Amino acid sequence: MFPEEFIKRIHTQNCINAGALLKALDEPSPDSIRINHSKWKRKPVEAETVPWCNNGYYLKNRPSYTLDPLFHSGCYYPQEASGMFLEQVIRQPSDSLKNLRVLDLCGAPGGKSTHLSDMIGPDSVLVSNEVIRSRVAVLAETVTKWGTGNIIVTRNDPSVFGRMAGFFDIILIDAPCSGEGMFRTVVARKEWSVENSAHCSERQKRILMDVWPALKESGILIYSTCTFNPGENEANIRWLIDKKEAECVRINIAEFTGVTEIDFKGIYGYGFYPGKIRGEGFFISAIRKTGPQEKTQVRSQRKTELQPDKNDLGVTTQWTSFSKERMVKWGDELFAAPCDIDDYFHIYRNLKIIKGGTKVFVVKNGKYLPSHELALSLQFKTDAFPRKEINLSEALSFMRRDNFILHSVAKGWNIVAYKGINLGFVNNIGNRVNNYFPVEWRIRMNKPEPGAENIIKWNIDDYNIT
Repeated sequence: MFPEEFIKRIHTQNCINAGALLKALDEPSPDSIRINHSKWKRKPVEAETVPWCNNGYYLKNRPSYTLDPLFHSGCYYPQEASGMFLEQVIRQPSDSLKNLRVLDLCGAPGGKSTHLSDMIGPDSVLVSNEVIRSRVAVLAETVTKWGTGNIIVTRNDPSVFGRMAGFFDIILIDAPCSGEGMFRTVVARKEWSVENSAHCSERQKRILMDVWPALKESGILIYSTCTFNPGENEANIRWLIDKKEAECVRINIAEFTGVTEIDFKGIYGYGFYPGKIRGEGFFISAIRKTGPQEKTQVRSQRKTELQPDKNDLGVTTQWTSFSKERMVKWGDELFAAPCDIDDYFHIYRNLKIIKGGTKVFVVKNGKYLPSHELALSLQFKTDAFPRKEINLSEALSFMRRDNFILHSVAKGWNIVAYKGINLGFVNNIGNRVNNYFPVEWRIRMNKPEPGAENIIKWNIDDYNIT
């Protein structure tokens, strides 16, 4: 059953067909993924494209992602289709997506962050933030698997970003909300209340005010929720523009049947309503800052004590294509910073960093031990280590950290790969092969969950490993 007050309200919303929406919310959710084309060049069998996302696909059947090595190596991400409209809201208002500083304020579990990292490219940096400790660990894992290397993961309250005046070109706030768009799940329905919706609206306003100073003049703030409630959506955008010097950015949706433009007192938002689109409920709007904004001066902050030595840089050059100028050594660990070093230390000085780039190696007893993050990085040189191709059964054993035997493995460090995609490192020390898949990531599932197929089937014609 849907909450009675919710049913009453949606019957009063002009942009919603209440009967069609309620019917659709009682039907199964569509399954969709977004492919990491920097790693994987194939399309799912019998899949349909998500109209507003270049690399998004609706799946015919729900697979078991946990049992798919390609998921764990960052070849794709299971992402809700409506949220992929972020691609249009980023691309359409922007003259260029190069050399940007971007903030994803509420980044976990990482779907929108990995999407942003693809769009802005290696010359830009994304600060992906999450305030909840348990969720930030999931976020760090997701972006590590994706491998783009242009993301810093942080854990800070939104109020902290006021320190970074005028620093960001784009800020995404995928705000915590009352969750009406997720009413296909019983949990979301049970947690809903009028009081909670009002509480969410006030919290969203606080978040908007806290973060607004961090956006540079002419920068774009993107605000989204997974609710249909006007008090959490268009009314909040109108409230912000009434208080700040800003304007709403209109998005061209002519090609996207079913997406609803919401015109509320001169501001524009975009609603995604099950029954009209294939996806969950979603709202998104873009706002450009038109008023002047003080800008923080980023000082030169190179720290000589953190600079790697000649040997460290030699190993880095042998194993990766990262710029030497971006190498930072914290203790015995060497990282490739996701951005200019001055920007990196400016972020470090103001924010609590959880993942500060790509860990390349750890030095232990004078030896260089390659990191799992290196194995998944797009900057990893494929000929740096011997590669052992393994089958699905072996790949699952590797990710469970079971005892398994690999034949014909070169002595020393090796990359194990599945369908040409790196899964991680093993080390053949002679009498045994040590498994370096992260303990905290190990999978425990032995068979697909009820109703799920084993793994995604891919079109052979699109197969193109480079």
